Parts: sequence; C-alpha cells; structure tokens
Amino acid sequence: MLKQSKRTMLFSPADNPKMLVSAHLYGADCIIFDLEDAVKYSEKDAARDLLAEALKIMNYGDTQIYARINPLYTEFGEDDVRTLIPAGLRKMRLAMCEKPEQVVELDQLLTELESEYGIETGLCKIQCSLETPLGVSNALAIATASKRVESISFGAEDFTRSLGAERTKEGNEIFLARSMVVMAASIAGIDAIDTVWADISDEDGFRAEVKSSMNLGFAGKSCVHPSQIKIVHEIFTPTKEEIDKSLAILEAASKADINKGGVITVNGKMVDIPVIAKAEKIVRLAKGAGLVK
Repeated sequence: MLKQSKRTMLFSPADNPKMLVSAHLYGADCIIFDLEDAVKYSEKDAARDLLAEALKIMNYGDTQIYARINPLYTEFGEDDVRTLIPAGLRKMRLAMCEKPEQVVELDQLLTELESEYGIETGLCKIQCSLETPLGVSNALAIATASKRVESISFGAEDFTRSLGAERTKEGNEIFLARSMVVMAASIAGIDAIDTVWADISDEDGFRAEVKSSMNLGFAGKSCVHPSQIKIVHEIFTPTKEEIDKSLAILEAASKADINKGGVITVNGKMVDIPVIAKAEKIVRLAKGAGLVK
C-alpha cells in the first residue's frame, strides 16, 4: 500500500480560528496546527481547546491533519495528547525530539488512549521533529523507536541556534544534518520532511532549497506560508516519463513478488528493491499531484 504524499506540510497556528477552518483550502498535502512555537505560553490551554473543537466539527477532506504538540516534558505536552486524541487527532509532530525514550513515552500514552477510547491500536501516528544536534545524531534510533513513527522532520532554525551557527541561504551549515535525517529515514523506511524557509519574499532562494530537498531525498517540505505550496508541488511533481516508468516497475514487481528480495528485468533494465522503492515514491508524488488515481 502506497503511503500518502507529504510534499507540503503547512504550519498554521492553532490559536487562529480563521485558519482552523480554512487552512486546508490552500491545497497543502498536510496541515500542521501548531501548539508549540506559534502559541504564547499564556494561550496554550485555550489554543488546545480551540483545536479540539475544530477537530470535532470540521471536515478537512483529503488533507492530512497534524498537530505540533508540546514536548511531553513540558506542562502542556501530555494534556495536548489527552485532549486531542478523543477529539479526532490521529497524527502529531513531536516537537524538539532528541531521544528514542521520548518516542516510547508518547507511544505508551497513545496506546493507553487508544484502549480507553476504542481506537484501533496503532492508528495514531507520530512525526518526530529533530531540531537539535542531539536529535539529529539520534535520528535512526528515534526513527525506529516505535512503529508509530511514520516520518521524521528537520528543523534548521533551532538546530543552527543550538550550534551558534548562522542560518544562511546557501545552507552549508545544515547540509550534514539534512543528509543524516534523510539517511535515517531511508534506513527506517519512513519519510523525511525538510525544514522551513522563513524568507517568504525570496522565491528564487526558496526554489533552490526545494530542489535541494528533493535531490537529497526528502519526501516533502515544511511551509510557513500558503504561497510556498505551489512551488513545492511544482518541483516535487514527477514528469510523465518518470511516472510511466515507475508504474511499469511496480506492475512488474507485483507480478514477480520480489518484495523480499530478488531482481527482475523491466524494459531491458535490471530492477531490485531500491529501484522499486524509488518508483513507489514517484508514484506517491504523482498521486499527490492528482496525476495518478
């Protein structure tokens, strides 16, 4: 079964009633309603309750809805989870994730809540946000800490702040960290989501970084403004030739049943498991773009 596309993950503050009912209309694959950085300390409880009410009544269609919850070691994190799961939240981004133990703790809490509310075990998923040198260095351990982890994301702003480095448009200071996040995700068989681009006035710079994200192997990019969605989708949308080739590979692989290993030939070229994985990603992106049913 192909995973849902995460080309774009649009951040939206959870304390903004207007965005709670309209953010999904901008066309992002995913919306992340933010309870962490975007919400003042004094407003976190109110924002959580507001988001819970929206989740109960809103129909977001095919848009995947996440909440960026506060870390569980804060006074807000556990309440975020206990309030939002019964309200309908099934996907969350765990902010400032640094150790696999933090993932296990959230996993256990979700298991408890699934049992309490009659939710299918394992249905609630986690995206771990790696925003510090420790988090990035533990990327693989975090990515494999729970079967609930369906993706990991990189946060450059806090990462460079932790290093005392300057966040530049060229991105040399984050190249190694981005590569480590992508490699960990690849090993774990999950998606990697790239960091935000904060300067919404610099479209050329943003385009260059999105191309870099795709070339490094990221499955998508976090966005801070709706204007960025179209650009990401344009760059992350495969060509017709790539789509046709990938569909042929997947069809042949399905008939040959080589998911556990082996090699087949498609149109005169050798195809193995890594090639099939790449084809799956291309088809997933094509589906997200509405080019494949």
